[in-house]
Amino acid sequence: MIIHNNILRAKFIHRPNRFQAYVDINGEESMVHVPNTGRCKEILIPGCTVVLREENNPTRKTKYDLIGGYKGNRFINIDSHIPNKVVEEALKNKKIELLKKYSIIQREKTFGNSRFDFKLVDNEDNECYLEVKGVTLEEEGKTMFPDAPTDRGRKHLLELVEVKKLGKEAAVLFLIQMEGAKYFSPHDEMDKNFGEALRYAKRKGVHVLAYDCFVGEKFITIKDLVEVRM
Repeated sequence: MIIHNNILRAKFIHRPNRFQAYVDINGEESMVHVPNTGRCKEILIPGCTVVLREENNPTRKTKYDLIGGYKGNRFINIDSHIPNKVVEEALKNKKIELLKKYSIIQREKTFGNSRFDFKLVDNEDNECYLEVKGVTLEEEGKTMFPDAPTDRGRKHLLELVEVKKLGKEAAVLFLIQMEGAKYFSPHDEMDKNFGEALRYAKRKGVHVLAYDCFVGEKFITIKDLVEVRM
């Protein structure tokens, strides 16, 4: 997908809470919105270069969204609204091999007590519920999720198991918002319960997928299937 809004670089100063950050734009300190409730501590380091997306909404308190940052030479997109859009584009373009057979793509569909990102239906009315998780945490090529505890994420996985019990397909896709990932693993040190739930879901037949992305300051699109190590 292409980002059509104006994009500019800034220098990161600090992040007082989950939703706000202060950056230096051409020598002037400005408050910006952070569209990611994760910690992103290994990316948002004081003095690092970050990328802002201009939002032309007069009702907003901030003019810009902080959508990514540079970790060395690697740009990492951190916008939590992006993964579903990238995956939807990939589904429509048949870029995800396991899910190519599904021709009907529906967003935000409820099953049981959870609302999943996608409900997919093939030509024979077989259904698959798909949950998408954005991944921004990386250490020497190893990518991990989550970077903050997520009880909601654990519940999604357990609900996907209930989908399988009713004879439908279920999958979780970890979209790695950067290039060059070597493999993906659950981040047990951050949230052991999520890791246990992911392993349990896989044992019960839930498909666990990870893909990295082609990423630039003004674009992001799905790239390659990445090995999942549990």
